Amino acid sequence: MTLFRALLLCTLVSVLPVQMLAQSEGQPSGTIAVEDSATQDAAIAVRIRDILSELEGYGNVTVTVSSGIVTLRGTTVDTATATRLNELAGRVEGVVAIENEVTETTDVVERLNPAVERFSARMVQIVAFLPLAVVALTAMALVVTCGILLARLRYPWDRMAPNAFIADIYRQIVRLAFFVAGLVIALDILGATALLGTILGAAGIVGLAIGFAVRDTVENFIASIMLSIRQPFRPNDTIEIAGDVGKVIRLTSRATILLSFDGNHIRIPNATVFKSRIVNYTRNTERRFVFDLGVAPDTDLAAAQNLALDTLKMLPFVLDAPAAASWIETVGDSTISLRMAAWIDQHETSYVGARGEAIRLTMAAFDAAGIAMPEPTFRIMSPQPTAPQPKATTQVPIPAKAQPVTAMADQELSEIVDEERANQADDDLLNRAAPEE
Repeated sequence: MTLFRALLLCTLVSVLPVQMLAQSEGQPSGTIAVEDSATQDAAIAVRIRDILSELEGYGNVTVTVSSGIVTLRGTTVDTATATRLNELAGRVEGVVAIENEVTETTDVVERLNPAVERFSARMVQIVAFLPLAVVALTAMALVVTCGILLARLRYPWDRMAPNAFIADIYRQIVRLAFFVAGLVIALDILGATALLGTILGAAGIVGLAIGFAVRDTVENFIASIMLSIRQPFRPNDTIEIAGDVGKVIRLTSRATILLSFDGNHIRIPNATVFKSRIVNYTRNTERRFVFDLGVAPDTDLAAAQNLALDTLKMLPFVLDAPAAASWIETVGDSTISLRMAAWIDQHETSYVGARGEAIRLTMAAFDAAGIAMPEPTFRIMSPQPTAPQPKATTQVPIPAKAQPVTAMADQELSEIVDEERANQADDDLLNRAAPEE
């Protein structure tokens, strides 16, 4: 029996505080005075009604008080307004408990009236604000107009920029700077400069999203700026980019246009040009051509090299400096490869013509001297010795004269490039006065 009483006591101790806590949530705290009366209840009711009459949204709420217990009935436009009644009534001295029976109204008119009133109040504010808004817009328009007029001037920007493309970028920057300045002035007049941070933040997010979406276009635009500032080539230069060889027609804001030696236009995006290895064959006047000739393994290699050098030196288009050269390049199973190299003035001499003539005359000199250039053969060893064959070591004169190898084709291609550049000069970013890399 004693154990049962102990368990019952423990259960009461553990349950009572939880029940008391649940009943006390959302209710006034404090002690209840003994001298409570109907006069005090009436005073509490009047005080709460006066408070609610000064607030919007509580016109349909009734208040009754009995023994310090406040009962609220009626409707409000939303639940949050009804919930706030507990806080308001709980602040009145003498309130013991609150019975909030206020519900959310479903009357369409009552729910729309506050919105209509707010809309009407804002329209009144807008009408009263119009003169100041007109002044702000006028100030912004004046500042933006000044920026547009300043950007239209050609002299300062064309003088500062290396080409028309960079000058146009300067003009766009000036227009943007004046637009931002006009916006700041307008917001300052309206007293809404705090909106500037929000506008700039939103513009930054939008710009970042657009940048990711058109990443290739942005990369190509930046490459165009870099190529136009530090130009790695000039008009009519013969260059090689990513395996494409041709003469430079022009550099636009999007691509580099080449004229191939077949007469075709090659359009390479500037992003590819900027990241690729560029070989400029025209920058230096001197250019070397190289070719290989194979000789038989039993050839006097020193005599063959000397004959090739003498042949190259006697060619009228080969320069004395840098000097021509010849060396043994490779040794194969049935042939030995000699490599010959010589230099020409590529502005006066055709590179392919000079190389072709050098090969033709060197082969003719080898034939005249008895230096064989055999096809692949197989050697069969015999136990009987054979008499050695005499070697041709005597140098002979060149059997034929060199043909003209003037750079007529290059000059004609250059004329085509000049004609195309003259027809589309406004779209060209190349400038011979720009610094060279």
